[in-house]
Amino acid sequence: MSDSVHIIFIRAVFVFHAIFLFLSSGNCQEKEKVITLAGYLSTIQSAAFDSLSGPFLNENIIHNRLNFKGYLNDKITFAAEFRNRLFTGDMVRYGKLYADMIGYDDGVADLSWNIIEEQSFLLNTTIDRLWLDLHHNKFQLTIGRQRINWGQTFVWNPNDIFNAYSFFDFDYAERPGSDALRLQFFPSSSSVAEFAIKAGEENKVTAAALYRFNALKYDFQILSGFMNSEEFVAGAGWSGSVRNMSFRGEGTWFVPIEDAAGDGSTLLVTAGLDRLFKDNSMAQIQFMYCNNPLDISNISNLYARNFSSKDLAFSEFTAFGQFTWVVMPLLNLSMAAMWFPDLNGYYAGPAVDYSLAQDIGFSFIWQHFDANLNGERSKINQVFLRLKYNF
Repeated sequence: MSDSVHIIFIRAVFVFHAIFLFLSSGNCQEKEKVITLAGYLSTIQSAAFDSLSGPFLNENIIHNRLNFKGYLNDKITFAAEFRNRLFTGDMVRYGKLYADMIGYDDGVADLSWNIIEEQSFLLNTTIDRLWLDLHHNKFQLTIGRQRINWGQTFVWNPNDIFNAYSFFDFDYAERPGSDALRLQFFPSSSSVAEFAIKAGEENKVTAAALYRFNALKYDFQILSGFMNSEEFVAGAGWSGSVRNMSFRGEGTWFVPIEDAAGDGSTLLVTAGLDRLFKDNSMAQIQFMYCNNPLDISNISNLYARNFSSKDLAFSEFTAFGQFTWVVMPLLNLSMAAMWFPDLNGYYAGPAVDYSLAQDIGFSFIWQHFDANLNGERSKINQVFLRLKYNF
């Protein structure tokens, strides 16, 4: 990221702060400004191992999130959200390599700081939301670090070209944000036209337009643009129902800008069904096809946070299934599985969520991977114990 781009972004944020404060002072006599605070505090103890008889890698993360939101009036909203994490354990001892991965920020402005880096612990704070939203009649403008979610399905979202994320990163429910400008126009209650432009690291730009509408009792969307200044993208998605099941899907075609013929293009298509049963249980399935899957070298790639929506597939065909059962209001059980035929591998993930008290929950998550990578059989287990307080 160049210094000039950094300065421009900081100045833009400052200008919008100034506008916000000016409008706030001008309207304070009519309506008192309201600022809200929400968030959570959690501790996660994890262990990674290939077998119970082998060595364990242990880690503990104390995770605090602070979400500030200001409501000037029914047209202007401002938000600033912070992610603070204290890491201790074996992973921190990898030193600068691990610290740089935690402190990585791919935005036009680096808003992630490793405040303390020691041999035994690491403290990081990140601003992953910082936006101003202006809403007038049928128009809505949002500028700053924000979440732009264009995905329709549950696990893989090839339409989500601004904010791709990993399904396995369960402790980041908010998902990554983008330094972007987003303009939305709502011609009716069931349709929206959007344009968004995102600036990223090394001055790479993602810009696209989307139109979402309702027809035949389905919500459809089409999109087109370019991603990371490298590829043209075109996609579509839908959501609706088939009898008593929800039916969702999306697909995106990625064509390198320097390869207009499309010989090096990538096509990602996914679709899924989910059904809610009378006993408070739900079943979900999803399938994905990719003509050019990503070649991963190790299982840690599944947790990477700097991949794009083009990098979601590791096998030409991938299948997912999950069953969730609310045993009683305080107890939730789930089991998820994935199949990677090209890797001769699979993923299995049981989870238990139990409410200990109001706003306090306990979770047990087990993630098991088994696949052929680089000609060798790779297995890994990751077990997580989480205690979380929401406020």
